[in-house]
Amino acid sequence: MLSEDLAGVTVREAGPADAVGGVTPRWVALPESVEEISAVLRACSARDLAVVPAGGGTKLHWGAPPERLDVLLDLCCMNEIVEHAAGDLVVRAQAGVTMDRLAAELAGSGQELALDVPFTEGTTIGGTLAAAVAGPRAFRYGTARDLLIGITVVLPDGTVARSGGKVVKNVAGYDLGKLFTGSFGTLGVIADATFRLHPLPADRRWIVAVVEPPPVSERGPCQLRELAAMLAAAQEEPSAVELDWPHGQGPVWMTVLVEGAAAAGRARALAERMDQVVSGAVTGVREEPPPQWGLIVDDGLLAEVRYPPAALTGVLDAVHYSGFSLRGSAVTGRLWLELWGEQDEQDEEKVSGAVAALRERLEGLGARLVVHATPYESVERWGRVGALPLMRRVKERFDPGRLMSPGRFAGGI
Repeated sequence: MLSEDLAGVTVREAGPADAVGGVTPRWVALPESVEEISAVLRACSARDLAVVPAGGGTKLHWGAPPERLDVLLDLCCMNEIVEHAAGDLVVRAQAGVTMDRLAAELAGSGQELALDVPFTEGTTIGGTLAAAVAGPRAFRYGTARDLLIGITVVLPDGTVARSGGKVVKNVAGYDLGKLFTGSFGTLGVIADATFRLHPLPADRRWIVAVVEPPPVSERGPCQLRELAAMLAAAQEEPSAVELDWPHGQGPVWMTVLVEGAAAAGRARALAERMDQVVSGAVTGVREEPPPQWGLIVDDGLLAEVRYPPAALTGVLDAVHYSGFSLRGSAVTGRLWLELWGEQDEQDEEKVSGAVAALRERLEGLGARLVVHATPYESVERWGRVGALPLMRRVKERFDPGRLMSPGRFAGGI
């Protein structure tokens, strides 16, 4: 039993509810400190046991199933907000702290971590970093990687390493924050993170515009491209510019968020400018977001497209009538695709072919499509990854024994 090597660390036998991508571990370890995470990984390294870290478990179905899985490292007990220096606009919190709880804690001081992650219920800090998800306001505030100023990680051999902030031990030549953000738990375990904060906005207004694209190859997408270009450079400084295109057909909704001082006046001025670009498109300025704001449905096939912002028209053209709904940022080049319709009624071969065809069209535009979640084994998740040789060298450097989430990431990393 693993517990024999880990006095003081809670270890239990795993069950079907602990499965990752259909692979059930042998044990679940629940460390309560950085030292206990280190002890678990040292024991696993000595016994050649494969480990998958977990936070809220909201994205364990993302990525490929692990090649093997012995220990699920559940960080639910790593749930302390270690330090909140309100005067410095900095917070340090353990990986198992949920985004909702952190937001509530910071709001008491009139501050926020400006990561409006689209999957909030149960989402933890560690999971947010490991999956590198971004919400609408990444346009103004940046992604988790941009707001991260320090991180503590535990490497596969149990070594504790820190970078940024109050550095105790670093790994020479590596920016651990950037490496571990988006690594899907394949390099080690994120134990805690330190973030830069922002004051809560004094006010917020949402502008909603509806653009009817005739066919997509005609005037409609050009209007959207012109709107996006104008908004990206607008002196009213919108915090987010989101598109919503149900089923990849019909009208396209564009919602713009304006925050801060005099938000109402700035939003009205921006709405007038938007209406000059697309006459009659603006439906109004609201004090509350529309129902679709920042909402991503993650109960079937979910993909993400990253593209040069100038390629927006081509991306819309590619998605048109492809069977996917589209939602996301028109100005940062990051969109979510959801396969619409009942998932259990979809033909797997057709879905796999549709993903492959859409990926080929998008790659021709300099865009990249990654399938995060899919119930279909034949769907290719990653497509071509130009940096794969470098990623493999980093994996070899940090995890030569392939103990951390083996096979979960691109190229079987």
